[in-house]
Amino acid sequence: MPELVSLDDIKAASARIRPAARVTPLIDVPWPGPDPGERRLWLKCENLQPMGAFKIRGATNMLRQLAPDALARGVITYSSGNHGQAVALAAREAGVPAVIVMPTTAPAVKVEGAKGYGAEVIFEGRTSADRKARAEAIAAERGLTMVPPFDDPWIIAGQGTVGLEILEQRPSVGTVYVEVGGGGLIAGVAAAIKLSRPDVRIVGVEPEGAAKMSTSIAAGHPVTLDTVGTIADGLMAVRPGDLNFAHVQAYVDEVVTVGDGAIECMVPWLFRHARLVVEPSGAVAATAIALGLGHPAGDVVAIVSGGNVEPALFARLISA
Repeated sequence: MPELVSLDDIKAASARIRPAARVTPLIDVPWPGPDPGERRLWLKCENLQPMGAFKIRGATNMLRQLAPDALARGVITYSSGNHGQAVALAAREAGVPAVIVMPTTAPAVKVEGAKGYGAEVIFEGRTSADRKARAEAIAAERGLTMVPPFDDPWIIAGQGTVGLEILEQRPSVGTVYVEVGGGGLIAGVAAAIKLSRPDVRIVGVEPEGAAKMSTSIAAGHPVTLDTVGTIADGLMAVRPGDLNFAHVQAYVDEVVTVGDGAIECMVPWLFRHARLVVEPSGAVAATAIALGLGHPAGDVVAIVSGGNVEPALFARLISA
């Protein structure tokens, strides 16, 4: 098994990423699932990060540890959108050039976000494998430093700072629901929480149309999906990272899947009950709670991973 990130790694990342990454609020809303009673749901609002998603944590943690010569050559990444924006913003703050390889289907709001932070955007294919191959080729050609979107210990440690904040903000937490794409967020959050509070339950949630982690768990090893398709565009990796999968095996209690129809219903629910602008990918964790999945126990936290949604799509969803 590969070496997992330590609690000390995550604590060091927490200090390293300030003030670029905010300590986002944890807010309570009515329970969206069955048999609510007096129960409340707590939302960890990563959509309120400077570039609208948790990805700023991992990107900042990595760039601030790169050797000066590696940083000076410029950085490159491959991303469906949010990690690309995070790398672009972190690179701008460091005063170095950034190249972002995005899918041809990337939402315009995420493309314009990366460009707005000064990055060069290149389009390649529709899957994470397509853009990864193109980014690696460009990195070799130009001598750029790769900033992986999820399968890297520095990235995982940065994302894990979300878990530390949840424990500080809600010490009585009993269950944490986390969106799953390539697995960087859940790897870091699960490590931070389980190494601090082994009693807290960790539930991963992924869209049915991109269920690479569920498929991999069933197989006992990382599996590459032939195709993916979901409204949750930020979670469409075709394969979990090897290191991320190892963290999930070690620390995650359960991974469940949710359909696009339910995700589409959760976006307006979060707007109406929490006044939050949330992209479909960011609504996936809360969707599982609304559907009664994951065996929630004690105080329950759902991470809202991002809010970079196309205005037209958001308007359609909240008007439905």
